[in-house]
Amino acid sequence: MESAGHPSRMKAALVLEDGTVFEGYGFGAPGRVSGEVVFNTAMYGYNEALTDPSYWGQILVYTYPMIGNYGVPSIREVDSWNLPKWFESNSIKVTALVVHEACSSPSHWSLRTSLDEWLRSEGVPGISGIDTRALTKRLRAHGVMLGVIEVFDEGEEPDLEPLLKASQNIEDPNRRDLVAELSSKEQVIYGGNDKPAVALIDCGAKQSIIRQLLKRNVRVVRVPFDTGKDEILEHKPRGFMVSNGPGDPKMCIRTIETVKGLLAEKLPMFSICLGNQIFALASGGSTYKLKFGHRSVNSPIIDLSSGRCYISSANHGFAVDPNSLEDTGLSVSFLNANDRTVEGIRHKSNLAMSIQHHPEHSPGPSELEFLFDAFAGWLKKNG
Repeated sequence: MESAGHPSRMKAALVLEDGTVFEGYGFGAPGRVSGEVVFNTAMYGYNEALTDPSYWGQILVYTYPMIGNYGVPSIREVDSWNLPKWFESNSIKVTALVVHEACSSPSHWSLRTSLDEWLRSEGVPGISGIDTRALTKRLRAHGVMLGVIEVFDEGEEPDLEPLLKASQNIEDPNRRDLVAELSSKEQVIYGGNDKPAVALIDCGAKQSIIRQLLKRNVRVVRVPFDTGKDEILEHKPRGFMVSNGPGDPKMCIRTIETVKGLLAEKLPMFSICLGNQIFALASGGSTYKLKFGHRSVNSPIIDLSSGRCYISSANHGFAVDPNSLEDTGLSVSFLNANDRTVEGIRHKSNLAMSIQHHPEHSPGPSELEFLFDAFAGWLKKNG
């Protein structure tokens, strides 16, 4: 069967761990994969989202009815810092993609390929033609669930029995050390040696975080997640950052220990997303899993110091427990306006802060970039 919205002749199915079945059309690469099924409410930014390392181990559902309308630019095109110009890493990081309609005739001046062709080239399956509204409502009611997707070869009819059986025994990716799977294996330095150094602990860092730091005239020393305090201090950094990344922050035992040591050195710190959770854990706080998480480009964030509400992008499934911060020296600095979950914390005495949302955006609004400016000011004072 073929239509303008679903041009593929491949059949596909998604089965949730509760046995719910969604049948549709396959695109991208044939094959079977499993993961945690999560949804994103953004209308744009799929190139950045699909390459965001924080989605490692997850099956991404888009609630917007059509994805892929402006195609995919060249992933080999880089900026002046030799970072991917249009993407957040060098490859697709989601396990699979779920959409209502995958656009088969994209149009944009920068496009080099279609969403379908891009996923196929990287071996990532996708399913379209399903009721993503019904799927999202189910995830909101019951919380994120594990799921298994299979895209069948062209001409092959779906066999649901093996999928239903597989759905009862899906490995939860959050029980794995996803950061260890994803973090860079060796250090990389960006920027000249004549500039002040910032150590970036790579738990799955978005390229835009590096780009925002470089714009503030610093040298970024990107180190693997398990780099020890002493090795980081050899670079004589004026401050450090813990990046975003996938999975349960409590799995990041080695990173938590390193952050404890660096905080004891009184180094300025500014961390994002998973880094926010690691900061809390390193300081004696706790974290918990959200029912269905925050994944959007229009998350309302309240700055408790001014009462002002900002709009930011978000991509997280865990949050800091505010009740665990007593006697840690930390206080809540930002709250989510929708559900009052913690969106930022700050140390009461040291120059150390972290946020749960994404001021580096890409995609999303840029109005919170001033937080990078504040960090740059701390670095200057620490010089």
